[in-house]
Amino acid sequence: MMLRRLLIANRGEIACRVIATARRLGLHTIAVYSDADAGARHVRLADEAWRLGPAPARDSYLSSERILAVAAAAHADAIHPGYGFLAESAAFASACAAAGVIFVGPPAAAIAAMGSKSAAKEAMRRAGVPVLPGYHGAEQSLERLQQEARRLGLPVIIKPCGGGGGKGMHIVGREQDLAAALAGARRVAESAFADPALLIERYLPAPRHVEVQVLCDTHGRSLHLHSRDCSVQRRHQKLIEEAPAPGIAAGVRERLHRAALAVAAAVGYESTGTVEFLLADGEFWFMEMNTRLQVEHGVTEQILGLDLVEWQLRIAAGEPLPFDQDALVPRGHAIEARVCAEDPAQDFAPCAGRLRVLRWPAAAPDLRIDSGFDRGDEVPLHYDSLLGKLIGTGADRPAAIGALLRGLEALRIAGVATNAGWLADALALPAFAGGTPTTRFLADYGAALAGGTPPAAEDLAVAALVFIDDEDDAGDAGESGEPTDAADAIGGDGHGGDGAPRRSPWKRRDGFRINLPPLQTLSLCAGGRSHSIEALREAHGWRLRMDDRQVLCTIKRAGDRLQVQANGVQYGIDWHRSGDRLWLWRGARCLEFERVDPRRPAARSGAHEGELVALLPGTIVALAVAVGERVAAGATLVVLEAMKMEHAVRAPRAGIVKRLNFAPGERVAEGAVLAELEEEAAADGAAVPE
Repeated sequence: MMLRRLLIANRGEIACRVIATARRLGLHTIAVYSDADAGARHVRLADEAWRLGPAPARDSYLSSERILAVAAAAHADAIHPGYGFLAESAAFASACAAAGVIFVGPPAAAIAAMGSKSAAKEAMRRAGVPVLPGYHGAEQSLERLQQEARRLGLPVIIKPCGGGGGKGMHIVGREQDLAAALAGARRVAESAFADPALLIERYLPAPRHVEVQVLCDTHGRSLHLHSRDCSVQRRHQKLIEEAPAPGIAAGVRERLHRAALAVAAAVGYESTGTVEFLLADGEFWFMEMNTRLQVEHGVTEQILGLDLVEWQLRIAAGEPLPFDQDALVPRGHAIEARVCAEDPAQDFAPCAGRLRVLRWPAAAPDLRIDSGFDRGDEVPLHYDSLLGKLIGTGADRPAAIGALLRGLEALRIAGVATNAGWLADALALPAFAGGTPTTRFLADYGAALAGGTPPAAEDLAVAALVFIDDEDDAGDAGESGEPTDAADAIGGDGHGGDGAPRRSPWKRRDGFRINLPPLQTLSLCAGGRSHSIEALREAHGWRLRMDDRQVLCTIKRAGDRLQVQANGVQYGIDWHRSGDRLWLWRGARCLEFERVDPRRPAARSGAHEGELVALLPGTIVALAVAVGERVAAGATLVVLEAMKMEHAVRAPRAGIVKRLNFAPGERVAEGAVLAELEEEAAADGAAVPE
């Protein structure tokens, strides 16, 4: 291979993924990083790493000038763009060529041909590839777009022409929502893609999202690598992907493959790429072509035994593909789950923070792990929320689902909320495991999967006993609040594993009181709800009462594992504690508890009545209401941009907008009160100032 020094112009999981293949091929790897990623995993893995600039992507990962300057200084002879950021920038690909650096991807002309969704759809229509009815015209006034949407008939879907990853997409089913949706889509199109143009298409209520991976060399050979299904999505971004796409008739599958190759041929494609389609009732329509490596490329690799990053590099070096279509026969099934720092109970709001615990499951023949973070790493608020991916494989789809479920159940993450439990529950649903889900999967089953159910009495009992026994350990642990490791029975005789007393009598946590039962009370917050727990020390353990429930319980610590006996049932459970916060794992579900001091007025209990707060730092991009305006429950009040996505802050109930505390363009901190809402009755009864 003629390549020797490879710069990876990306971060996170994909940068780590490219480094792994490049190192196997003997290439010298060069990482780049922003200030937010100075200690990131991809920086630690690379042979060398260069600073790009400040944390905002526009000043670092989106700055082609800075990346090319680093490439020149580091003597890189090739740049791999990963996915996202500059991966689908024709201008960047052209700039690489002008600088004499190989761009590991398709030619700039092919990227440009697919860079505008509207232009690409017109080109595909001319090439005979099925395209949904829609408006892809150059006239882009909001008035014209509204007219075209009405002509197509609601529901419609609005998309930025130059975008990807589901950003800026809006589904509109009501006339009164059309203007706001167009304005929001344009706002994202301008800020995320520097292209305000929009397209509008007829919206299919329950299609499948299927795609075909293509691989094309520079010698005229183009191959398809079979299909994938990516229908399980949130906010038009994929969560679960699998290959081959299940439940497609052989004739339809063959037509999909031919259409994908026709798309690649129409633009003179080279390298890896993905052609995406919507599929419904045996018919399919071209959606877009991603002129880069996809996040979900791993499931295709697993069923074909190929390394697509390797073939990107070899094609970029001018090597021909040494195999033909007949050699690419899928074996078995593969299914991938994207593990993200986000909270499904809060409409998948992304989360940032330090990963206090991160233990990926062990790799196995039927389980692959592509990770972007390690324990102790910081999840920045500036970029997307992907932590890593688990890929289960098997002889068939049920076996692959089973392998992936076992991997999710072994995953341990604390410090940020994740979707791991949601993913496991989704995989186990009969609608998924026994069927072929559509893009309506989240709409149909999201409420049932969102979580938010109160913790079981046994879990509250275990959490209470950890805090009761461990309070003095936390006090001796320093600022981190990390408990010391010990192997002792909580509810036993108060001695350590060697029989010696573990603490002084003045620090006993057995609830001793003169002439009274050894009873103590503590308050725990879990899932946004407070629980008062009474713990009574008895001869052989503890009797705990909470919420009209009772548990007889003892627990024994052994490092990060607890052995529990609760109401006569014994089981093991993983745990981690930091100060007043505790995490317990039940399979893939992580339960988080916080001990609340009832004497402290500032105990965390959320915002005051009527206050709507920012769940994470971000920028105000729009105010949807005015002070004094009456709003219905669920109405959007403020639009906040954080971690590359727009988030609507909605009214929890009907009322009157009392205050809007920030203006568009202002940065806000996590927990900032964005707006205040008061009930109409309170407003009507308020005194009128003279």
